[in-house]
Amino acid sequence: MSNKTNIACPCGMNTQHSPLLYDTCCGPLHANALKAASPEQLMRSRYTAFVMKLYDYLIATHHPEYLHGLTASTLAQSPEIHWLTLQIISSSITDLQGQVEFQAWYKDETGIDAIHERSEFQCIEGDWLYTQGEQFDAIFPKRNQACLCGSGKKFKQCCL
Repeated sequence: MSNKTNIACPCGMNTQHSPLLYDTCCGPLHANALKAASPEQLMRSRYTAFVMKLYDYLIATHHPEYLHGLTASTLAQSPEIHWLTLQIISSSITDLQGQVEFQAWYKDETGIDAIHERSEFQCIEGDWLYTQGEQFDAIFPKRNQACLCGSGKKFKQCCL
């Protein structure tokens, strides 16, 4: 499927306290070998697509009525950032609609920040698609919690 067989999937999905590998997690969705079974699975695959710069996948999983001119080329011109981790806060499904609230942590030249969003999804002919999201302020870790960069240090001693 890909040359990323031995890497942990960036979406952070775990099974029995072990991270899933990309090729058994988001990889099949990116290769169009599998459809997302839920809004949360689609959200995780979209986060991983941002990490891996799979901009065509992001456009393909975005409801066309909500693109507002967004293209893969536009996404490719975004400033360079280093994605750190995805935190799913909540997820819900009702019939053909769903919501996922998450924080996607990243580091850029100004430091650590997060996109905190409640995303909306619609299922159309069996395909879950992202429509839009409501943004919120990021909820940062407390000073003595582990830093989000993965260093193993406390947040106050690392990226604060």
